[in-house]
Amino acid sequence: MREDYQALVDEVCALLGTPATLEGRDFALIAFGAHEGDGEGAEPALDPVRRRSILGRRSSSQVRSWFESFGITRATRPVRIDPDPAAGVEHGRICLPVRHGGVVHGYIWLMDDGALDLADPRLASAMAVASRIGALLAAEARAEARTGELLRALLTEDERSRSEETAAELAGLLGPAASGPLALVAVAPWREAGEPGEAGEPGESGSGAKSRAGAAGSGSAAGGTGVPVPPQVMARCVLPAGAGAGGGATGDGRWPVLAAVVRLRSTEADDPARTAAEALLRGAPQTARTAQTGAAAGVGAPRRGLTESAAAWREALAAARAARAEPERLGPVARWTAIGPYRLLTALPAGAAGGHGASGDPAVAPLLRPAQAELARTAEVFLDHAGQAGRTAAALGIHRQTLYYRLSRIEALTGLDLDEGSARLLLHMALKAARL
Repeated sequence: MREDYQALVDEVCALLGTPATLEGRDFALIAFGAHEGDGEGAEPALDPVRRRSILGRRSSSQVRSWFESFGITRATRPVRIDPDPAAGVEHGRICLPVRHGGVVHGYIWLMDDGALDLADPRLASAMAVASRIGALLAAEARAEARTGELLRALLTEDERSRSEETAAELAGLLGPAASGPLALVAVAPWREAGEPGEAGEPGESGSGAKSRAGAAGSGSAAGGTGVPVPPQVMARCVLPAGAGAGGGATGDGRWPVLAAVVRLRSTEADDPARTAAEALLRGAPQTARTAQTGAAAGVGAPRRGLTESAAAWREALAAARAARAEPERLGPVARWTAIGPYRLLTALPAGAAGGHGASGDPAVAPLLRPAQAELARTAEVFLDHAGQAGRTAAALGIHRQTLYYRLSRIEALTGLDLDEGSARLLLHMALKAARL
């Protein structure tokens, strides 16, 4: 379908004799058409905004808001936009709204040198091409919304027979690749553009925003962030906080999660999933990326087809939670196969092991008080280094005698004998669980 968009943009360029770019309504670049320039050997006019749009395949939220202030989201005819060097728009634009069924699905942008009158019949012909593009974008959005709905159902349904039916329908929409090697990716937390708590992005309202929340965006952006979806991603959806059933809750239910099905080359290598996860993380809403704990991603173990999606989703969620728990060691993208004890701890009911807001084991609870943060870190580093005093002291940057003193205080505080393996195991698991 991308080839169709490129051909249509090239048609607009040929009609008007000027460069053109096609962007989705989220301002993510879909296609662009080059032009010979103003003379022999001349380069097409580029300003910072256009250059960033082409090279970065996106525009910033500030640029988006600036262009939208000219009424392009409601326009049904070409809109002329004067240059504003202060905004990085050194050249004027003509915007052709791409609409279908009364809804704007994108924009065709033309560099404006003032030679083209808005009443020029060639613009009417270009608007007819824009209508054809709008029909394609609308069809793509409907298909994408449906795959998102099916994926969300697949990850949350309890009844096995219904899950099998859902998997079959989703596979039919995704094509032959859906029966090949796949991986599930979870990105958490995830908020849609305009949701409460997100800063710096323009909000949306109405049924369009609601449908994108269910299908993780429309057009070429994931979750409405304006970030192009990685080509390996076949389907995606946003699961709201607390959602869950057959595929497991969204983490511990405190935040929405983005789910993505990623196409792999083989079940032996999940590198495409990791690459996709990193790209999706870059598109995580600003507040998620700058929060104290930050957004993180998890990758489930590769599988063939969609029939084991529920298990793969639990693994991806567990890995994302582990990456958030220990971002320095495991984040920002963690594989299920590499999260060690968190494979067990994340499978426990929320709070059962002493995670978020829970005291956990009574022996360890005193160590988890804020006043004992230094001792808790000492205990965790000691256990992470298999109880080796020399390595632990080096990692903490303290003298061995200081370490021994702290360990004696830890034993006194918890009542645990750190010479016993079972006591070490209990303490280690409780400390790891407290991070979740």
